[in-house]
Amino acid sequence: MKVAPPFRDAAVQAVFDSYAEPAREGLLALRGLIFETAAATPGVGAVEETLKWGQPAYLTPETKSGSTLRLAPDKQGGFAIYAHCQTTIIPDFRDLFPEGFDYEGNRAIHFRDADSLPLERLRLLISSALTWRLRKRKPAARPQR
Repeated sequence: MKVAPPFRDAAVQAVFDSYAEPAREGLLALRGLIFETAAATPGVGAVEETLKWGQPAYLTPETKSGSTLRLAPDKQGGFAIYAHCQTTIIPDFRDLFPEGFDYEGNRAIHFRDADSLPLERLRLLISSALTWRLRKRKPAARPQR
């Protein structure tokens, strides 16, 4: 995995700095994977890193291609990636990979440590979120002749 870009927002960096290890290590790995996947996914454009509900959030404001992803530690000492619960991002991923992940309904996947992150599978999840709106847009109706 490539190195994630430096933080552009001091408030986001401060939130990451406040996270305890080993959750911080895992969250930084997910952050890097988000930026790497965005750069490799056509139609995504630049990713904005900001805070939503006090958590690092990743949006596609330039292209509006995706749905927001958020990262946060969980109460059990691990960490999680969150998708909007009214999308099918998590359920679609669960259909592909029903085993091997700790799902929280339609909103999150929880992890225990960064060393066991299944990066190739998670690229699919991230790409799906970053292109959510592209996939949900319907083509314009063809005029009838």
